[in-house]
Amino acid sequence: MKYSGWPDTGELVVGKVDEIEDFGVFVDLEEYEDKRGLIHVSEVASGWIKNVRDHVSEGQTVVCKVLDVDKSSQQIDLSLKDVNEHQRSDKIQDWKNEQKADKWMTLAFGEEMSDEQYSRVANELLSEFGSIYDGFEQAAIHGPEALSPTDLDDDEVDSLVETARENVSVPYVTVTGYVDLENPATDGVDAIKDALKAAEGNGDVPDEVELDVTYVGAPEYRIRVKAPNYKTAESQLEASAARAESVIAEQGGTAEYHRDRRTEEE
Repeated sequence: MKYSGWPDTGELVVGKVDEIEDFGVFVDLEEYEDKRGLIHVSEVASGWIKNVRDHVSEGQTVVCKVLDVDKSSQQIDLSLKDVNEHQRSDKIQDWKNEQKADKWMTLAFGEEMSDEQYSRVANELLSEFGSIYDGFEQAAIHGPEALSPTDLDDDEVDSLVETARENVSVPYVTVTGYVDLENPATDGVDAIKDALKAAEGNGDVPDEVELDVTYVGAPEYRIRVKAPNYKTAESQLEASAARAESVIAEQGGTAEYHRDRRTEEE
């Protein structure tokens, strides 16, 4: 997807070096339709420059900062030296992600998708998530619920979710905690089993979360949660321990949640 408008001053843009002159470098902007910018020789690198070609080459992909935009003269002034390596790396990754998302849009709606539909769906995702890629990622993680704030119709939502879940590699995090379960009653073993079932969620754990409870060594049990982000993982971990504590307390037992393992390794 290429934007039809103009970049903003201060924005980082991806471009391809098209022409090199003694006074500067002309760059075709990869994210904008029919837009070209100029890196003045003083903005190519810090210090005195003997030969611009020592710093850039034709066809090279670069990340530049937009210094000024003059729509009346169709001129975009760029700087290469004002972009550090961290900014460059992040911007290139974002650009690659959007290229992937552009292909996913075609997979979701087919080659026959109209420009009007593309723009409408893309704008909904941009408005809600900040980027088309992030929209697909959230759809892969949370399903149709993630897209409910948008004005997309049910068929469009289903297509996006199906495509997202087939193509998006979702980043996950894993957190671990422990719960000690004890019940001195004669039926204490059954009470602990009930508490463990509760800890596992009884089928109520969200689809995007993997929760596993395993025995470590009496009276300790490990709760491991895999989720799309730390906030969700920590929340599910604490909820799991709380469910176990509630169930075993009802049957006269006790539960103690802690993050570090206490039972000695075998």
